[in-house]
Amino acid sequence: MNLTGKRIVVTGGAGFVGSHLCERLAPDNDVLAVDDLSNGERSWLPDGVELVEGDLTDPDVAAAAITGDVDVVFHFAADKNAAADDVEQFRRNNRLTETVATRMDEVGVSNVAFTSSSVVYGEAPRPTPEDYAPLEPISIYGASKLGEESLLSVYAHSHGFTVWNYRFANIVGPRLQPGSVIPDFIGKLREDPETLTILGDGRQEKSYMHVEDCVDAMCHVAEHADAAVNTYNLGTRTTTSVTTIADIVSDEMGLDPAYEFTGGDRGWVGDVPRMRLSVEKLSALGWEPDGSSDDAVRRATGELLE
Repeated sequence: MNLTGKRIVVTGGAGFVGSHLCERLAPDNDVLAVDDLSNGERSWLPDGVELVEGDLTDPDVAAAAITGDVDVVFHFAADKNAAADDVEQFRRNNRLTETVATRMDEVGVSNVAFTSSSVVYGEAPRPTPEDYAPLEPISIYGASKLGEESLLSVYAHSHGFTVWNYRFANIVGPRLQPGSVIPDFIGKLREDPETLTILGDGRQEKSYMHVEDCVDAMCHVAEHADAAVNTYNLGTRTTTSVTTIADIVSDEMGLDPAYEFTGGDRGWVGDVPRMRLSVEKLSALGWEPDGSSDDAVRRATGELLE
């Protein structure tokens, strides 16, 4: 679909990736954001973007935001911060998507773009293509994303929806919040420039993508893929280890700290220690990652330090 002159709802629109998407879409579309501001800031929304503040597990909030004149819903809203073993996160995220999809169906809105994640694959061979199976997530968050994809598949095949699923690599850039590795390293080094504690053994290695490239890829997929369900990996062709991230952050801050490792082959329960997504399907659609994973980390570090 052409993303010009449309009425667009972005759930989680005041959050990290959602606010960047609102900035991209606002000049050429009528954009409304829905957010409970638990992971976002009202100030991140560009001028002209209306905000419906509320929790989308409440059908009344969904009704206030999603009306029959909406052309597409970009669904970013999610609980990202629960403990790895908190099954309530699964229930809440699936409830969010259920409420959004039910409201869309009620008012005849049939286009939805969903932000999924690489964690639906679990510990898969690399690079991992979209048709890899079996999907065996190892975290509650990964299970919730896979459940939400499945629910939207039902709406695509039984209710006439068109669905775009984006399986993200690690997205980095301005507004990235604590809890992610780059802002965490920056915060630790500001407190103690001499020593940096790194979770795991530092050899965890994943793909990082800058948020502006992510938003560009999302828009390209929505404009060029038109099956009932369109699932695309979004990432880069390269990876960056946690120790390399520490090196980049230290270099950008002009520091040379000693590293202390907590040990083990992963940072936390449910952490996938190594991830690289295949982006061949995305490339075949006409969009190619512009830079490397290291480039994205270094650029994001500089932006976050500003």
